[in-house]
Amino acid sequence: MVNHKDLTVELCGTKLDNPVIPASGTFGYGREFAELYDINILGTFSFKGTTAEPRFGNPTPRIAECTEGLINSVGLQNPGVEAVIAEELPAMAEIFHKPVMANVSGSAVEDYVYTAGLLAGQQQIGWIELNISCPNIHGGGMAFGTDPEVAHEVVSAVRREISGRKPLIVKLTPNVTDITEIARACEAAGADGLTLINTLQGMRIDLKTGRPVIARKIGGFSGPAVFPVALRMVYQVYEAVNIPIIGCGGVSTAEDVLEMMLAGATAVQVGSANLTDPFACPKIIDSLPRVMEEYGINTLKEITGGAH
Repeated sequence: MVNHKDLTVELCGTKLDNPVIPASGTFGYGREFAELYDINILGTFSFKGTTAEPRFGNPTPRIAECTEGLINSVGLQNPGVEAVIAEELPAMAEIFHKPVMANVSGSAVEDYVYTAGLLAGQQQIGWIELNISCPNIHGGGMAFGTDPEVAHEVVSAVRREISGRKPLIVKLTPNVTDITEIARACEAAGADGLTLINTLQGMRIDLKTGRPVIARKIGGFSGPAVFPVALRMVYQVYEAVNIPIIGCGGVSTAEDVLEMMLAGATAVQVGSANLTDPFACPKIIDSLPRVMEEYGINTLKEITGGAH
């Protein structure tokens, strides 16, 4: 029967009711979505990227539409880690009764260590998700995640800080020559899991003005158009590491979830789809049993890596 499908998965030792996780930056702190549906149906969610200090974000315009996707350059706008702990987490506890994923960003190794250290001490946090797609101010502005040695340095520093408290998941940038090299460096540094991919780089030009649409010219390109790239990277990284992978990038249907899991994902993040349809995640969760039935799948966790 369709209604007897097992959607549960296990992520770094914690059982999820299903593998569907809204991606950081597309779900805020859950409040707006909680007004529309019971967000406790989600596996979990990754809340807004948090930094050591408050950040106002980038100048506007920050969003540009594209065929089958969008470009954004929000710039990690957030109230800073102390305000998140004092205000956002208690508010979140009222609406979400499962462990939540804390997405951590920074522009120096010590920023990551400080922010992750504080968040790892919070009971509600189930996992720390380290976003190493951020520009490294001490490294000339290149993202931490584009150089295996720099990626190793930041991951090991955070691992030492939060050791034994929370699992550490590292979110990888796709803007590299060989994603497996970065993935292996993160695993060697003590990562418990990986999220891939973050956004590709893209831009649009306004034909009326002849200038780039986004104020910072280049932004993060996401949406259904990036799905095949994300799927390919999940497939490659699954063969390169022995830690769980969260597949992310252009996921918008239950079929996409199955593809990601067959490629090697243990769980799946849904990003841009939340911005175009706030009910994207409940729709995916609702249709998973029917799609599993269609393809003869009874237990979701058994298909991870099935395409290899």
